[in-house]
Amino acid sequence: MTKPKVMLIITNDSKEHEAAYVRNILSEAGCDIIQLDWSVRRYVPGAEITPMMVAEAAGQTIEQVRALGHEGKCQAVMIEGAIKLALKTHAEQGLSGVLSIGGSMGTGLAGFVMQALPYGLPKLIVSTMASGFTAPFLGVKDIAIMNSVTDVAGINSISGDVYRNAALAVAGMAKGYSPSTASTKPLVLMTTLGTTEKGTRRIREALEADGCEVMVFHSSGAGGPTLDAIAKDKDVALVLDLSTTEILDQLYGGIAGTGPDRGMAALEKGIPAIFAPGNADFIIGGPIEISEKQFPGKRYHIHNPALTAVRTELPELKALADRLAEMFATANGPVSFYIPLKGFSNHDSPDGHIHDPSLPPPFADYAKGVMPANVDVQVLDAHFNDPEFADAIIAKARAVLGL
Repeated sequence: MTKPKVMLIITNDSKEHEAAYVRNILSEAGCDIIQLDWSVRRYVPGAEITPMMVAEAAGQTIEQVRALGHEGKCQAVMIEGAIKLALKTHAEQGLSGVLSIGGSMGTGLAGFVMQALPYGLPKLIVSTMASGFTAPFLGVKDIAIMNSVTDVAGINSISGDVYRNAALAVAGMAKGYSPSTASTKPLVLMTTLGTTEKGTRRIREALEADGCEVMVFHSSGAGGPTLDAIAKDKDVALVLDLSTTEILDQLYGGIAGTGPDRGMAALEKGIPAIFAPGNADFIIGGPIEISEKQFPGKRYHIHNPALTAVRTELPELKALADRLAEMFATANGPVSFYIPLKGFSNHDSPDGHIHDPSLPPPFADYAKGVMPANVDVQVLDAHFNDPEFADAIIAKARAVLGL
């Protein structure tokens, strides 16, 4: 029986003993190891993919990389080579897992390599950066990260356990890994939050019953960009961007803001898209004491100690409509915008804490006035979570998908 192949990303120039320790554990656990060593300072034998090979894959010699004399520039070259070799290795030999151990530089390179590899392939980073800001390392891929606790500098009573646990975790995942076969079902991507889950669940279940594959993304800062990335990379039949949180937070400094390109992928690619202002009733702020300072004079709902829903008023809703209109004008495919007149989320309902029935109607009137001619605007006398609103979107989705 063929052993699962695990790529181990670790530098021998500074972590030779740690690499040997982890290699031994992976081997004893029944894995074949392909170590990718991107060391720049000096060459220490032992890796299947050497620093010279990494540099050569990026079109340089290791001597030329060293001559750059700048760690960031050196790393950029080695990242380019490492990604090429990781993809080549996976294509030719079939990896079943990837494990990296390192500090900030090692985590940075490993993160880019793992982000280039497919979803589903087990990926684990052991890092000194795990307890801090990890978004650049993980991107939108299914990468797990484990806190190294101590520096990656020798084997001690804590780090030895951490490395062993990481190696055994990857070995276990690698042994059970089986690449998913491509689905032949129409792929639908959808955004939601818990506050609109009642309506979006009805939509998802209906489309799944119709034979679609529906992927749902939590629009709290990572979900939307992940949807956008998948929309770019995969054959997507329909995008249901029904939670505008990340777009609104980008406009007003909420913590779920994800950049100016959020929501643009489907429009630029020409994928049919249905949008709705789900969760437009609030900006996501931090703890209440911070939200009160950042958004003074607003209405607040303390969602939990770390998050506060800050009630939007008509100026913020008009700005959202303007931004959506600007986005929709660039669309290369059909776009629809569905607006509920009785509330945008659970919070904006008679049972919610920041309900304001006076705001959706003027928002709808303004939105209709600013939307470009290519947008099919539908206004419904219903709440976002009402069955009638979900059923209207289901009917439109079925029409777009030809179901």
